[in-house]
Amino acid sequence: MPQKLTEKALLLCDKGAKPSQLKVTSQTFSKADEKLIATEQDKQAETNIPNFGACAVTHGQCTPAVVKWNKTTEKDTINNFKILTDESTCQCSVGGKISVQDKGHTEKHEVYK
Repeated sequence: MPQKLTEKALLLCDKGAKPSQLKVTSQTFSKADEKLIATEQDKQAETNIPNFGACAVTHGQCTPAVVKWNKTTEKDTINNFKILTDESTCQCSVGGKISVQDKGHTEKHEVYK
């Protein structure tokens, strides 16, 4: 079963040089392991997704350009936004694919799709 992502989740871009820690700003009340749970609205560059260092596509500083999260929950929502899971990915419009390296918590918080 997929696990919910929290604000301490580590993200990885296949075109970036280093992992990045997700920051949740889409909601302030729903938590797992005392950490805010991430939703599909947590996709803003630098606000929610810090840069991944050097970009292999541009050969310069990474600037995440996320359009939409994929593989979110189908039914579970927070504030009508779908929840991100450890299976969620998103495409960067510059050319990389962002995936989850670590869900950001140690508890088991399964999501039923």
